[in-house]
Amino acid sequence: MNKLILKDVGKTFNGENSRKVEALRNVDLTASTGEFISIIGPTGCGKTTLLRLIAGLEPLNAGQIMLDEQAVEGINRACTLVFQQFSLFPWFNVIRNVTFALEMRGVEKSQRQRLAMYFLKLVGLEDAAKAKPYELSGGMQQRVSIARALAYDPDILLMDEPFGALDEKTRQKLQDVLIDLWRDKRKTILFVTHNIDEAIYLADRIIVMAPDPGHVTDNISINLSRPRNRLSAEFTELHIRIRNMLEIPD
Repeated sequence: MNKLILKDVGKTFNGENSRKVEALRNVDLTASTGEFISIIGPTGCGKTTLLRLIAGLEPLNAGQIMLDEQAVEGINRACTLVFQQFSLFPWFNVIRNVTFALEMRGVEKSQRQRLAMYFLKLVGLEDAAKAKPYELSGGMQQRVSIARALAYDPDILLMDEPFGALDEKTRQKLQDVLIDLWRDKRKTILFVTHNIDEAIYLADRIIVMAPDPGHVTDNISINLSRPRNRLSAEFTELHIRIRNMLEIPD
């Protein structure tokens, strides 16, 4: 079932002058198979650290991360992490960036091109297969990053503000692309964002975090029908509710 469970998770880093910095404390989180969860909170509340712990890129100091009732130790092969920076290989063209992921999966060479084109078609970039990353817009580069992440065929897709550097029009377009991919592939997605509207538009649930140290303050189910209307009264009410939780001044 690929159920992800975090229980009493804590993380401490070594700061300057050997001072301990507590990034996360007593974080509990559960993600069911195919669930889309947004994680929102102010800078410094440990959102990125949380994703890195789930991916196994950082060791835990406290608590436990379980996947299908098995403790996650070391690199979590069930996850792929997509960053805000596009992180493509600049010396590869678009299709080679995607076939690299397939190669890492051990896919036969004879199948890589076909599968890479399948994933590029999913994100609407089959016509850009031979382009280099520098020839693409930021939104197109992020689509390649998403195609490459899907090519790894992860059970869980971790996304750290993947649309944060994009203009609003491109951002909203990629939100719709991501929703379509999620419906098609039913991957479990944990999506970090600072954008309240983005969190409401995308997620089944929103995890609200606060800093000093990072901890979960609320867990909100989003019961709006899809596709969601950003101008509806229900959407606006949720936005105001979450804004008040985050104590964002007018």
